[in-house]
Amino acid sequence: MSSSTSDKPPGLRTGTLGTADISFFVVSAAAPLTVMAGVAPIALVLGGIGAPAGYLLAGITLAIFAVGFTTMSRHVRSGGAFYAYIAQGLGTPLGIAAALVAMVGYNGMEIGVYGLLGSATSDTAGALWGADLPWLPVALAGLLVIWYGGYRSIDFGAKVLAVLLVAETGILVLLAGCVLLKGGADGLSLASFAPGNVLVPGTAAVLAFAFSAFTGFESTVVYRREARDPARTIPRATYIAVGFLGLFYAFVVWTVIQAFGDDKVVAAAAGDTGGLFFAAITTYVGPWAADLMHVFIVTSIIASLLAFHNAINRYALALAEEGVLPAALGRIHPRHRSPYVAGLAQTLLGAAVVLGFAAAGADPYTQLLLWVNTPGMLGLMALMLLAALAVIRYFRRVPHQEGALRTLVAPVTAALLLAVAIWLVASKVALFTGASPTVNTVLVAVVPAVLVLGLLLAHRLRRTRPEVYARFAAEPPTEPNAAPRPAQHTEGADPSCPQPPTSSSSTPASVPPSRAVTPSSPSATD
Repeated sequence: MSSSTSDKPPGLRTGTLGTADISFFVVSAAAPLTVMAGVAPIALVLGGIGAPAGYLLAGITLAIFAVGFTTMSRHVRSGGAFYAYIAQGLGTPLGIAAALVAMVGYNGMEIGVYGLLGSATSDTAGALWGADLPWLPVALAGLLVIWYGGYRSIDFGAKVLAVLLVAETGILVLLAGCVLLKGGADGLSLASFAPGNVLVPGTAAVLAFAFSAFTGFESTVVYRREARDPARTIPRATYIAVGFLGLFYAFVVWTVIQAFGDDKVVAAAAGDTGGLFFAAITTYVGPWAADLMHVFIVTSIIASLLAFHNAINRYALALAEEGVLPAALGRIHPRHRSPYVAGLAQTLLGAAVVLGFAAAGADPYTQLLLWVNTPGMLGLMALMLLAALAVIRYFRRVPHQEGALRTLVAPVTAALLLAVAIWLVASKVALFTGASPTVNTVLVAVVPAVLVLGLLLAHRLRRTRPEVYARFAAEPPTEPNAAPRPAQHTEGADPSCPQPPTSSSSTPASVPPSRAVTPSSPSATD
C-alpha cells in the first residue's frame, strides 16, 4: 500500500448498510411502542374511534413527499441530506439556514427524550418493583449508553436497533394478534374507517399527533455514504419506513379499539390515558405481557435516542467538512469508522441541557421532554416542507429524464399537505405541551427565529469566508480523483470563488410511557 493511501484520513464505513439496516434506524427513531402506548390514547380521546384513519392520512401525505424526496436523492449525493437538497434547489442562503434548523431540530428531538427516558424508567421501576428511582441518574446513564452506541461502528448500531425494534413491535403484534383471535370485546368492526367517524372536529387534533409520530423517517438519506447501492437502498428504506409506520400505527390503534369496543374505548382512554394499552394487554395476553411492555417502552426510548444520535453525528460531520462547523467534528475513528468527535460533542451538549433543566427543578417529562422536543418536531417538519419546494425548483432548473409525477405533481401536493400539517401542529401545540400560551408562543417561534439566524449566518459567511460559502453543499466527485460536479445553487454566489468538492473522506450520512394525566409528547417521532 502506498504511503499516500496509508496516510489518508479514515472515512465512514462505506457499503455497510442495506435496506433493512437503514429501515431499522429510521423506524427506531419513531419509537413505535412509545408512540402507541403514550400518544395513541390521547388521539382516541380527541378524535374518537376514527383515530386510526388519521395515522393512515399522515402516512399517505409523507409517502407523497417521499416520491420527490427519493427522486432527488438520485441526483444530489452530498452528505448534507435536507440542507443539501434545499441548497441545491432553493439557493445557498436557505441551505445554510436549513442546516442550522436541522441541527436544532434533530438535537431537540433527541435531547428532550432523555427526560422521557428518566421518567419512563422511574415509572417502570415503580410499577414492577415498587422502587423510587430518581430520573436524573437514569438520564445521565442513558447519555453514556447512547454515546457508546454512536462511538461504535454503524453496523454495531444497526444490530442493536434491530433487536430493540423487533422487541417493541413484537409486543404490539402479540397484543393485536390476541385481540383478533379472541374477536375483541364485541366482535370486530370497521366503524373506525367510516366517513362519519373520520370526518369529525377532533380529526384535526388526531392528524397533528399522527404527523408527529413519523418524525425521523426522512433521515434515510444521512446514511448515504454508508449504504450499499444508495441509489436503490435509500428510496427503498424510505418507502418501507413510511409505509410500515402508517399501516402499523393504524392497525395497532384499530385493534386496541376492538379490545374495548367501539362504544367503550373513548371512555376507557379518557379514564386511564397512560394505562390503556397496559389494560388491554393484561386482559388479552396476561399480566406478564404488561410487565414486558413496561420494559420494552424503556428500550424503545433507548432505540429512538440512538437512532437520532447517529443522524445528528452525520449532520455535524457533513457541516464540519463544509467548513461551517469546527474541523475537529469531522474526525473519523480509525477503527470504528464513526464520527466519534461529533458524537462526543453531541453527548456533552445533551448533558449540559439535561443538567440545566435538573438544576432549575424542571419536570423531566412536562418540561425537559415537551419543551425541548416540540421545537425540534416543528423544525423537522419545516425542513420537509422546504425540501418539497426544493425538489420542484431543482428539477425546473437541471436537465433530467424524470417524469412530471415525481418532479412536479408529487412535490407540489406534498408541499401543500405539509403546510397544512405544520399549521395543524402549531395551532394544536397546547395539546402537546400542556404549557401556558406564553411558553407555547416561544416554542413555536424557535424555528422561524433559527431560520432568520441561519440567513444572517449565510450573509456573514458570504462576506467573511467566501470560499466556504461557494462550495457549500457542492456535489462530491463521482470517483475519488474525479473533478467535482459544479454546485447547482449558485444564485448570489461570488463567481470568482472556486467550487471545490466537499471532503471525500466521508459523507454523512417520544412520547410518554404510562402516565395517565400528563399531556402527550410529540417526540417519539424519534
